[in-house]
Amino acid sequence: MSTGWIAGSVVLALLVAGGLFMGWLFAKRPLEVWEWGTRRALLRAGLKKTVVQAPVGPQTVFVGGSGPVLVLLHGAGHQAGTWAQVAPALAKRYTLVIPDLAGHGGSAPSAGPIQVSDVFGALEAVIRATAGENRVRVVGNSMGGWMAMVLGARHPEWVERVVAVNGGSPQGASPGVSLFPRTREEARRSMAQTRDAGSPAVPDNVLDDLVRQIGAGPLARLAAAAAGMGAWLLGDEQLQAMKVPVRLVWGVSDQLMTMDYARRMAELLPDAQLIPVERCGHIPQQEAPERFAIALSRALGEAPPAR
Repeated sequence: MSTGWIAGSVVLALLVAGGLFMGWLFAKRPLEVWEWGTRRALLRAGLKKTVVQAPVGPQTVFVGGSGPVLVLLHGAGHQAGTWAQVAPALAKRYTLVIPDLAGHGGSAPSAGPIQVSDVFGALEAVIRATAGENRVRVVGNSMGGWMAMVLGARHPEWVERVVAVNGGSPQGASPGVSLFPRTREEARRSMAQTRDAGSPAVPDNVLDDLVRQIGAGPLARLAAAAAGMGAWLLGDEQLQAMKVPVRLVWGVSDQLMTMDYARRMAELLPDAQLIPVERCGHIPQQEAPERFAIALSRALGEAPPAR
């Protein structure tokens, strides 16, 4: 038996094993595969993964592009890769700063409850480290929209404009949407409430993976520190005193953060505009990236992107 035949057999066995493992990953851990793919997409768009030191520990941040600084903040339970579908075009016009918020993705803390104070303190550290003396535009989805508005309220000297995407800082999220599904069918209902009815159905294996992850993931870790969240909500007087312009880009079909919630904020803010995105829900940058890109350009005061 030749050594060449043996080597070839070993290589073939490794390829088969690797293929079986990847098949298992796609079937049983699709959310991990998706997360890996979106983070790779940020790197392919020319962004570099860096680490910023914050009081709560090291924070992972993707930075790249050219032009004015645009900070993109993901929602609870997500990570920087949620912006992967819109980042390549934005990087041609902006210097992008896309952090994993504290306790998410590759950012500390890696275990235990996630305090909103730590999320905000880490965001402050990221902006200090990456923006220098430049005022920034901040776009935030869901919890990221909340943090963006708090940043605008507390540091108006840092922020040129806030764009809140299906997220904000007052109380008022719909209690009828389950954020912690325990079964595939509960997860299916939750997805239906946060996506448009015309969007493709979420596959069963993704729903199963969502149920598997949700109990120990960042969303549950945030919920474990819910007692401290109230201090970070902005009341009517604080919204009325907001010194920076706020644009509200809103997926119309969202039943978690509804259009009524967005309208109430728009009425209170001194310089606000509500920009609906039809036929999508809570995470429009993923569900309808092309229509979201048009709405975001409008929110940032740009001409609509060329088709």
